[in-house]
Amino acid sequence: MLKILDHLEEWIITFLIGAATVIIFCAVVHRYASGIPIPGLQDWLISLNFSWAQELCIYMFVWMAKFGAAYGVRSGIHVGVDVLVNRLPQEWRKKAVLLALLGGATFTGIIGTLGARFVWENGMHHAVYSLLGIATGTLPVGPTTPDLEWPTWFVYSAVPMGSYLMCFRFLQVSWGFIMRGDLPQHDHAHVDGLSDDDLSFEAELLKGGAK
Repeated sequence: MLKILDHLEEWIITFLIGAATVIIFCAVVHRYASGIPIPGLQDWLISLNFSWAQELCIYMFVWMAKFGAAYGVRSGIHVGVDVLVNRLPQEWRKKAVLLALLGGATFTGIIGTLGARFVWENGMHHAVYSLLGIATGTLPVGPTTPDLEWPTWFVYSAVPMGSYLMCFRFLQVSWGFIMRGDLPQHDHAHVDGLSDDDLSFEAELLKGGAK
């Protein structure tokens, strides 16, 4: 289970970026190709409805942002101001770092809980009750999105899901800091999928180009 969680953000972000890119590309091609007066083809393209593409991509980027924040905690790429912390004595420095991590876990846990309550009251309770065959009574169905006509609670569920995952990452980093005393560090010069030999070769090419 933990092995799946270790790469959960990457899988979600990769899928969302890839899907959003394809959707935007198709929408742009459709927009310009519809203006070309080709008999038969133009009528068929105009009959296709891509009005939902922009709305969907906006929601996908929101989901990317929420899960990207959780990835940032796990990989140590979040921007932090640690000038004061680094000036503290070693023992106080550890306490300050741990306090900051637990503060982040508390904050994201609260945001996740408030977000889950909002999503539940925004129509998710009606959907769950209907799925389980429970009488909904006067429970509101909840609003839907303008173009896709999806229930908004589904779109907003990125807030509790991303926040709870971020909270879990804060706790995970806190546990690693308590047990090993280290924090995740991100090397901005590192590129996944490239070995040191590949990087040396690229550096030589850049040097040659500069000359």
